[in-house]
Amino acid sequence: MKALFDFFPIVAFFAAYFAFGQDIYLATKVMMGATALQIGYLLVRRHPIGFPHAANAFFAFGLGGLALVLHNPLFIQWKPTIANWVIAAAFLSSQLIGEKKPLMQRAFGEIAHLEDRDWRRLNVAWIVFSLFLSFLNLYVVYNFSEAFWVKFKLFGLIGLSLAFSIAQTVWIFQRSTAVEPDSADESGAR
Repeated sequence: MKALFDFFPIVAFFAAYFAFGQDIYLATKVMMGATALQIGYLLVRRHPIGFPHAANAFFAFGLGGLALVLHNPLFIQWKPTIANWVIAAAFLSSQLIGEKKPLMQRAFGEIAHLEDRDWRRLNVAWIVFSLFLSFLNLYVVYNFSEAFWVKFKLFGLIGLSLAFSIAQTVWIFQRSTAVEPDSADESGAR
């Protein structure tokens, strides 16, 4: 259910695009409305608005708004590229700034134990993959029709991301050793 909620604006965009005559501007308005509903729901329920929802809202209203105001679909077509550049930058900066702990280790370090070099490899893999997706998106935007791009975004970009995430999860758990419970947990269990 959470995944459906998280992908609600994306699903709304594709549903509107294919249901209403492949009108990218109408689909963009529907995506923006779905994003507003999503953020509104989180606020009403007093749930925190996490980075993924905030970033999606920023890109939806920023680039979607520009696409509508300037009547230029390139703004919405560039959304996956810019989002992937931000993702790549976040992964890169996590290794260079602060505790220099890779973002993947921060996210999964509680449930998986990897060597430091494996966390760095995984982080670099996400940087490379995000950059690959960003340039692949641009290639499709400038070499194929808008309708093909929408299908590519739905099946290509999302499909590749899902496949990469599954492969990453398998790789993590193949290399992971069990995380040792805290001594407090052990003494409390006795």
